[in-house]
Amino acid sequence: MTPSRDQREARLASRAVQVAFLIALLVLWYLATTRWRVSPLLLPNPVVVLRDFWNILTTGEFIGDLRVTLTELVIAFTIAAGSGLFVGYLVSRSQYCIQVFEPLFAGIYSVPIILFLPLYVLLFGLGPASKIALGATISFFPIALNTIAGFGYVERTLVIAARSMGASDLQLFRFVLLPAALPVILTGMRMGFTVALLSIIGSETIASLAGLGHRIVYLAEGMETAAMFAYIAFVVAIAAILNTLVSALEARGRRRR
Repeated sequence: MTPSRDQREARLASRAVQVAFLIALLVLWYLATTRWRVSPLLLPNPVVVLRDFWNILTTGEFIGDLRVTLTELVIAFTIAAGSGLFVGYLVSRSQYCIQVFEPLFAGIYSVPIILFLPLYVLLFGLGPASKIALGATISFFPIALNTIAGFGYVERTLVIAARSMGASDLQLFRFVLLPAALPVILTGMRMGFTVALLSIIGSETIASLAGLGHRIVYLAEGMETAAMFAYIAFVVAIAAILNTLVSALEARGRRRR
């Protein structure tokens, strides 16, 4: 469906506000470091941060840490997506299981699971395994909950109509259940990906031997504030790119439904 003129204008207006906000933030940042005499140990000059950011990109020093973080993310999300879809679908086939497990999963998901990072470190060590286990655990719950909601609350009239026309279990799944549940499942996948990314980077800042989060903490401990801010900007850019790609895949999946 082609967006209308009003929708395009509203989208452009929202983008203009976002850009203006970022520009104002940068101006305030620059004034704080040049006019208001904020210590560079607390807030480095944005020009220096930009220079260090460019050095990070041109030297390629980020590649090793980025490879570690992305590897952890891909493995954790793959485990969470596979297990979350499987468990969520099994639970959704029984109203009794939905009544038992849906509030249970929701209650566990409301607990800040990153508190269990020390336990994961004790079990798997400081290497990537503990970050993968934590990311997969946190990402599992939104995927499983949305899968339960997607499959478990399909309108019964659609199922009854399909059965009355002689649809098999496979046909019911392919042409009724999956199309009805797919938008909710895709939303859960996007949420799971986001929390997996945040949990992995966050856990790298707490207990890790490598990764982008570990690099930021290492620079902070060495009082290299400008380089630390440059790496924070780099992580924000990577997270924004990944979330944009995932959102685009979600929108494409909805259109092809």
